[in-house]
Amino acid sequence: MKRNPPLRGIIPLALLCAGLLGHAQAASMADWEGCSSIPADVDRLTCYDRVSGRAQPEAAPVPQATPDAKSPPAPQPVVAQAAPPPNPKLLSTLSRHWELDDEAKQGAFLFRPHHANYFLPLKVSNRPNNTPFQDSLSQPDQELDPVETELQLSFKIKAMEGMFGYDNADLWFGYTITSFWQAYNSTISSPFRESDYSPEAMLVFRTDYEIAGLRGRFLNIGALHQSNGRSEGLSRSWNRIYAQFGFERDNLALLIRPWYRIPESAGNDDNPDIEDYLGHGDLTAVYRDERNAYSVLLRKNFETGYGAMELNWSFPLVGRLKGYVRYFNGYGESLIDYNHSQQTFGFGVSLTEGM
Repeated sequence: MKRNPPLRGIIPLALLCAGLLGHAQAASMADWEGCSSIPADVDRLTCYDRVSGRAQPEAAPVPQATPDAKSPPAPQPVVAQAAPPPNPKLLSTLSRHWELDDEAKQGAFLFRPHHANYFLPLKVSNRPNNTPFQDSLSQPDQELDPVETELQLSFKIKAMEGMFGYDNADLWFGYTITSFWQAYNSTISSPFRESDYSPEAMLVFRTDYEIAGLRGRFLNIGALHQSNGRSEGLSRSWNRIYAQFGFERDNLALLIRPWYRIPESAGNDDNPDIEDYLGHGDLTAVYRDERNAYSVLLRKNFETGYGAMELNWSFPLVGRLKGYVRYFNGYGESLIDYNHSQQTFGFGVSLTEGM
């Protein structure tokens, strides 16, 4: 008969396991109760996760920069842009022509335009002056063609800045040649019927005063010789000294030039009555806008009633080339015509405008 195993050893082991389990349960309850007493929500939740054995979330790894990785460029500080420099002083027509301001000065011994430089391939006269050429034409029925061409070249050179120790006085020399060409008159071999040569010397004083709303910019004291270089009955010439006053207002320039003819002996005077037709001075007005230039020249002898009017208009064509239109009415378009009245109209091109 078998004997049951003794319970004496089992009972103490069961009691030990029960005690350990009870102790663990007691400790667990204590931990839960301890977590519930934490006031901060985040800390309390962390405690519950620890007691329950829930894994804590791992912090996201910080990305390490690699040698090839390029960090974004740091933002550049905003730097205030400097204001653009002010526009240079706008030079007036008179200032550019006579270098009246420091900004306009170019020094001595440079070629500058003086009067207009132009070419009129077509110019029509309502009354060509045939009288001076009657003796030179080979046949009595030959005469000048009313259609011809006209060409003018004019330049000046500043010879000295600051005359007589006076900084506002400059010495200039000028030269102008105006030619009238019977280019379409093949019956008389298309000659140049007239070429007038005009060398002159000018002492220009810069001024600054105001009269009647006009600003006086310069005083020009000049000496001028004008001749056609011909001989015998076709010779024409005279010598003058003049004072020219230059005024301006905005885009308008006004030139007043009275003159005095230097007397010649009766035997050498080719045209003793030239002042009766060309008078004792002239008046020129020039107006310029951004693209066009308009000018008028007036001459009058109030004793004889003879005079002249000349109108000019230039406008842009291509680059520096400008269209040029000229109208003349009166006496003295050329020296050979000083005592002959006619109307002429021509058009062509110009490279520079003059005064």
